[in-house]
Amino acid sequence: MRSPGNEYRMPAEWEPHRGTWLSWPRENGISFPGRYPAVHECYGKLIRTLAAHEGVFVNIADEEMEALARATVGPVEGVEYHLHPSDEPWCRDHGPVFVRDLRNGGLAVTDWDYNAWGGKYHPFDRDNAIPGRIATLRSLRRVAPGMVLEGGSIEVNGQGLLLTTRSCLRARNPGLSEGEIEERLRRYLGAERTLWLEGGLPSGDDTDGHVDNLARFVSIDTVVASVEEDPADENHPLLQENLRELQHHGRKHSLRIVPLPAPQPIVQEGERLPAFYTNFYIANGLVIVPAFRDPGDRKAREILAGLFPGRRVVSIDATDLVWGYGTVHCLTQQEPAP
Repeated sequence: MRSPGNEYRMPAEWEPHRGTWLSWPRENGISFPGRYPAVHECYGKLIRTLAAHEGVFVNIADEEMEALARATVGPVEGVEYHLHPSDEPWCRDHGPVFVRDLRNGGLAVTDWDYNAWGGKYHPFDRDNAIPGRIATLRSLRRVAPGMVLEGGSIEVNGQGLLLTTRSCLRARNPGLSEGEIEERLRRYLGAERTLWLEGGLPSGDDTDGHVDNLARFVSIDTVVASVEEDPADENHPLLQENLRELQHHGRKHSLRIVPLPAPQPIVQEGERLPAFYTNFYIANGLVIVPAFRDPGDRKAREILAGLFPGRRVVSIDATDLVWGYGTVHCLTQQEPAP
């Protein structure tokens, strides 16, 4: 039964999928300068891994890009290519946020405003058009909530709880009060309770503190939280503060909080990159965890395997991906089963 005013519910990521959407990276010199061959190979592995468990739907810009994608991925069943041009590859943020229509049980697409992480990168008009294109492709109702929101800035348990950060979602919407933001999250995503973290800016993060680098639901009552075990690390104070806030929410809402230690710093050209194991992706029967050629890769995979006993937990080397300031979860956007 829905609360008065709630029209939609965003399913949790672990609920059954029809498949996963991705946007094939265009060599635009912004996301992966000098690393596109390695990144394309990583995409190929990611798509092949996903296709063994569910459909994979790839946004591509043109026929030349499709030929490259097909050659890289290989002859894999269950992979579709769609002419939906984008400027950036981060489908989590520009892709459609699918929801259940509580009036009839069907799917709809929420098409939030997208401005490339606060106007940091231009152009972004083609990215902003992706949800509408996919809604048309699937013949689904498109709903425009009238608020800036990237998919990586929210995390839901599918049962009324939503995690987000003030450093991102409040900053994206300076014309809205916190209460007005919460009302949109309730109406369009089914968030009965919005659990705010301050978030902040981990070193190298250009998203203003996306929650999918900080904390993720792994079940309706369990959250994993990025922690930095080295007190001398520059990210330690921020991650500890987020952990304390999560523990407060945990006591209030009967949530178990499980620390997930971050890898050692990855630095490119003097700049630290946002490498976090919380940027994993949950697919049908599968969890894909980013790996960074780090001693902590195995520990992160073991922690998550213990939290997903019914799923295969695998790692994909994301060392080249993180040069674009994101990894596995940032690339993917789930489409729930009909």
